[in-house]
Amino acid sequence: MTGLLTLLFYLWMLAGAVLTIRHTDLLQAVLGLSLVSLGAVGQFFLLHAPDVALTEAAIGAAAGSFVLLMGVRQFGRDEGRDLS
Repeated sequence: MTGLLTLLFYLWMLAGAVLTIRHTDLLQAVLGLSLVSLGAVGQFFLLHAPDVALTEAAIGAAAGSFVLLMGVRQFGRDEGRDLS
């Protein structure tokens, strides 16, 4: 059962990474990075490292996503926009 969950979390992280790479909408890219962080949280729990998992959840998934979302809000969602 643990092997199945490990594979599921790896696929979850891979899907988040592909979502991040493929989309030009920066909001969807931030969502993909958040999915990767949440997959890492699950992997850490499966590896019996709950302290690392909670730290990743608090800093990687929550605070990191918040900072990236504030950047998207500041600069806009379109990657191809000219900043000048």
